[in-house]
Amino acid sequence: MAGHMVRSGGEIVKNKFENELTYNRLLDAKNEEEFHASYEKAYEKAIREAGKSYPNIVGGKERTSKQGEFPDLCPYNSDIVVGRFQKGAEEDVADAVRISAEALESWDQTKVDRRCQMFISAAEIMSDMKWEFAAKLTMENGKNRYEAVGEVDEAIDYLRYYPKVLKEREGYVLELDGPVPCNETRSVLRPLGVMGVISPFNFPIAITTGMVTGALITGNAVVLKPPSDAPLMGHMLHRLLTEARVPPEVFHYVAGRGDTVGDEITSNKGIAGIAFTGSRDVGMGIAKSSIEHGKRPPILEMGGKNPVIVSDKTDIAKSVEGVGKSAFGYSGQKCSAASRVIVNRTVADKFTKGLVDWLVDKKVGDPSHRDTFIGPVINASAVDRFRKTIQTASKGGQVLTGGHVLETGPYAKGYFVEPTVLVHIARNHELALKELFLPVLVVLTYGDLKDAIEIANSTEYGLTAGIFSDDPGEVQEFFSKIRSGVTYANRTQGATTGALVGVQPFVGWKSSGVTGKGAGGPYYLLQFLQEQSRTVCR
Repeated sequence: MAGHMVRSGGEIVKNKFENELTYNRLLDAKNEEEFHASYEKAYEKAIREAGKSYPNIVGGKERTSKQGEFPDLCPYNSDIVVGRFQKGAEEDVADAVRISAEALESWDQTKVDRRCQMFISAAEIMSDMKWEFAAKLTMENGKNRYEAVGEVDEAIDYLRYYPKVLKEREGYVLELDGPVPCNETRSVLRPLGVMGVISPFNFPIAITTGMVTGALITGNAVVLKPPSDAPLMGHMLHRLLTEARVPPEVFHYVAGRGDTVGDEITSNKGIAGIAFTGSRDVGMGIAKSSIEHGKRPPILEMGGKNPVIVSDKTDIAKSVEGVGKSAFGYSGQKCSAASRVIVNRTVADKFTKGLVDWLVDKKVGDPSHRDTFIGPVINASAVDRFRKTIQTASKGGQVLTGGHVLETGPYAKGYFVEPTVLVHIARNHELALKELFLPVLVVLTYGDLKDAIEIANSTEYGLTAGIFSDDPGEVQEFFSKIRSGVTYANRTQGATTGALVGVQPFVGWKSSGVTGKGAGGPYYLLQFLQEQSRTVCR
């Protein structure tokens, strides 16, 4: 629950937003077993429904592809085909853009309250369907039940929060004072047009919902390309928004390869702007292509190399818990994951021993099981990247724990690797600077806080960062000097992860983002709008 508004006298007034927070609410109500029973019932149903074929949807009409289908395989059990999806083509995107262009005027003129109500209704539908979404999300991208339900909750929050923001700002229409005779003046924010949305595998319902909602609710149309490793969530979102009465002419779902569907989205001159979440290299390529094809600079969120500073003035057990959850939750496949921990050298041995001990009972395995903490990585390419990372680490440092690919027994049909801690890595080593997107944590040491902050700021990224210190002076110095958009102090539930919609805007600095306006924050919708000054003279 967060947000604030400022009265004319400067007084800050809390403006509450209620997050979904399913697990926390059931836990507080002493109904944890309801959480597990609901999830497990939905998971059994999801397994029974696996293997269906899903069409692309353009202008409300289903389309199959002449190029055929591709399988969406479960990353922890290759025997499970989650679904079969279309290999979309350039003409699917082109048709979606054309249909959108014809519908834009009507959608833009739809009253703000009416558009907002559609997304509030969608939030209620998704809340009713949360267990189905969560179970299929586990099956599709390998999140354990806690992370899966948490991600669906985040999507629900986006559906509720952005209507709240838009209505509070009265649709971004501002009356201004002008001199006579031209005294009827106003600033109006208008939609950009047709937006391309390219979403990631690691948050295929939450991030996708956030980007799609931001674009549509502000009067734009959307052509969605879902991730090929997790296309089902986008298809389910499309069905849900259709049920909530979002016009089919302004929201289209086109699955397919990046070098066909993705390239057409970035090059089609009828698309005004692009929202993308993914790797830095792909994001920068999209930025270059967008500029070359006359589009607005894209809305990009491009990952991080997120640091956590552990002071000698802190409870080591708490720092271990916060770093461990943040580094190894969802196998480190979060752009916000803690990938570097920078520990005061006087407590480094105590911290690393504590972290190794903490990992002992953290089960790696089938994420649908209740006791699994770490599930699979997403695909074979991630496993290969892990192997190369370990080879590099063995030459430039030491593997303190982990470092193995798990391939036998219960791991034989999936993509499993051990959570890994690397030590004795130089602070300027590539493993300490480049994003890995794996359950791999690099431990670095420091002498004083100035040194620690310099290490933390030494990469091209600036997404999330954390500190553990009981010294208020150290915490304030960290906040004032760290070059990251999302910052935390003493956060045991996740040292650098777990931003809540309406509470912690998710914004990247440096190469982690381009606009300086965070998802789930009060300024996010501005990215999908452009200002128009209107003056009438009497």
